[in-house]
Amino acid sequence: MATDTVPVTGWGRTSPTAARLIRPRDYAQAVAAVRDCGARGGIARGLGRAYGDAAQNAGGCVFDMTGLDRIHVVDADDGTVLCDAGVSLHRLMQVLLPLGWFVPVVPGTRQVTVGGAIAGDVHGSDHPVAGAFSRHVLSFELLTADGSVHTVGQGTPLFDATVGGLGLTGVILTATLRLPPVETALMSVGTERARDLDEVMARLANAARRHRHATARIDLLARGAATGRGIVTHADHAPAAALRPGTRAWREPLAFRPRRLPAPPAFLPTGLLGRTTAALTGELRHRRAAHARTELRPIPAFFHPLDGVPHWNRVYGRGGLVQYQCLLGYGEEDALRRIVRRLGAHRCPSFPAVLKRFGEAGSGWLSFPAPGWSLALDLPAHLPGLAALLDGLDEEVAAAGGRVCLAKDARLRPDLLTAMYPRVADFRRLRAELDPDGVFTSDLARRLSL
Repeated sequence: MATDTVPVTGWGRTSPTAARLIRPRDYAQAVAAVRDCGARGGIARGLGRAYGDAAQNAGGCVFDMTGLDRIHVVDADDGTVLCDAGVSLHRLMQVLLPLGWFVPVVPGTRQVTVGGAIAGDVHGSDHPVAGAFSRHVLSFELLTADGSVHTVGQGTPLFDATVGGLGLTGVILTATLRLPPVETALMSVGTERARDLDEVMARLANAARRHRHATARIDLLARGAATGRGIVTHADHAPAAALRPGTRAWREPLAFRPRRLPAPPAFLPTGLLGRTTAALTGELRHRRAAHARTELRPIPAFFHPLDGVPHWNRVYGRGGLVQYQCLLGYGEEDALRRIVRRLGAHRCPSFPAVLKRFGEAGSGWLSFPAPGWSLALDLPAHLPGLAALLDGLDEEVAAAGGRVCLAKDARLRPDLLTAMYPRVADFRRLRAELDPDGVFTSDLARRLSL
């Protein structure tokens, strides 16, 4: 079992800390790692796509779970899979698509492990239809602080604390997932443009009623009457009947073909992704959408275009990036308008700014999704005044009864946590009972007193 002390950071690269990295290769090694992680405790880590500090543990241990990556059973008749927590969504797609099944929920990257998807209770652009990842988890095996392994099913407090619980209840070893069927590896995608934020919200609501997937990209640098203008994209899994006979897609309708582009330079100049570039990109995207029409796109191109670019997070410069994602409930549209205006007034060059609609909340005590509007931003960490701006947005969100996504956070003030997550007291009580010595901890847990 490999052990090294290395710098560990989130995908945003904003706050690296050093930890002892342990790579268990089987369940016995995972148990040994938990029992021997020392006074600073440990936290499980997958492929490192959490933007903030949820999978960091300064001075302690980090358990790299990617060595546990077996797919044990695929029931192609029933549509279920039993796999290790270290299996990536990318690998699941490779195996499941040729069998006519797909992963239950698709977040913004497929380079996420199943354990990470459960710990973050990830969501996709079809949340009103599919819910978050936990809805499709039938059960999982959880290694707890005393070294024992529990089979955890839906409808239990331990399930509700673990899904969205950011690894703080234990190490997920395996999971059984229910899968949705698909006929092809293609998406039928349409786009339409909206002249301002109100039209974006109206078109997005309409698209979410008619299509499985719906999302909008907002131009934060548009001003005046165009404030909040955007492009609404909607999509559905393409049926086999939509494929043109004789084409490659028709001959191999379930082939999974992700593309890989060259990696960017180690770091691009700090100013390259600035306001001018963002404004030009927004203008070109908006004009192009006027001529857009429904088209077929491969699953990787629709869901994960950035996954084809290795280390794309480098393009934000050496200072890294901050992803800020907030949720505002339905009926709080005025708060959303104020936030978009504040971001526009600050001239935030976000690549991109994505608006989604969420449906019914899941059972996870710290799960992010709930009914409302989700706004996600990728912001250069070097942007002047960014910390004060985001602190102000946190306060606005909390006052409106909303929340920020903890799996992407590295800077939320702990005094706002309870307002955003009313079940946090239940989470702390269960953690204290299950792990009285604080074996499982992280930089995020210490920062927010979880």
